[in-house]
Amino acid sequence: MVMKGTALKEAVMPPIEGAWRDILAPVQKVCVGVTRWAGNTLARPLALINASRQNEQLTREVAGLKARLQELEEYRLENERLKKLLDLRDKPPGNFQVTAATVVGRDPGNWFKTITVNKGSRQGVRANMPVLAPEGLVGRVVEVSDNTAQVMLITDPRSAVSSLIQENRSPGIVEGTADPAGRLRMIHIPYDVFVRKGQTVITSGLGSLFPKGIVVGQILEAKKDPTGLFYNATIQSLVDFNRLEEVLIVTE
Repeated sequence: MVMKGTALKEAVMPPIEGAWRDILAPVQKVCVGVTRWAGNTLARPLALINASRQNEQLTREVAGLKARLQELEEYRLENERLKKLLDLRDKPPGNFQVTAATVVGRDPGNWFKTITVNKGSRQGVRANMPVLAPEGLVGRVVEVSDNTAQVMLITDPRSAVSSLIQENRSPGIVEGTADPAGRLRMIHIPYDVFVRKGQTVITSGLGSLFPKGIVVGQILEAKKDPTGLFYNATIQSLVDFNRLEEVLIVTE
C-alpha cells in the first residue's frame, strides 16, 4: 500500500544499458526485416509448388469433365437418332417389319455408293431387302454375310427405283448419279403432267422390291428430255448419306 504523502519513483535505466539498447535498436530492426524476408523468400517457392500441383489437378479434373460432357452429348445424339428410327418402325408407310442396324463401313470409292451394316443372315437379313432412314429411302441389301450386309445406296449409278410424284401420281424411274450431295435423277415422267420444284417423290411399290409410299426425295428442277416425250427431273434426297449412322432394314 502506498502511504499518503509519498510519491512513486520512476525506474531509471542505467546509462550504460540505455546506451547499448540505443545502439542495438537499429541492428535489431534490420535482423527482424531479414528474418521476415528470409521467411517470405523460402515460403514463396513452396507456395508456387503447391499452386502448380493444384493447377495440374484442376486441369486433369476439367479435362475429365469435358470428356464426360462429350460422352453424354454423344449419348444424347444417339438417343435422338434411335428415337426417330423407333418412330419410323412403329409408324411405317406400309404393313411390314423392320430391324435396326448400325453402319460399320463405307465404300471409299467415288463411283460406287455402298455401306456396310452390322446385321446379316443370322439376323434374318437377305439380299434385295429395302433399307430406310427416318428421312426416307436409303437403298437395298445387295450382299449378305453371317453378321453383316452390304447396302447399295440409291445414289449409286447402278440403282433404279420405281417411283411416282406424290402430288399428281405421275410415275417415273429414279436413278443414282454418284452425286456427293445426294442428288438423283427421275426419268420417264409423262410430258402431260405439271412438274414443279418442291414436289415429293415416293416409291410406287411396282416390282415388289420397295414398299409403296417411302419418301425418295424432292424435285429441284424438271425439263423435257431431247425427244420431248418425257420430263427428266433432278431430285434431292432428304437423307444425309455422308452422316448416316443407323438404318432400318425391311425384313418382311
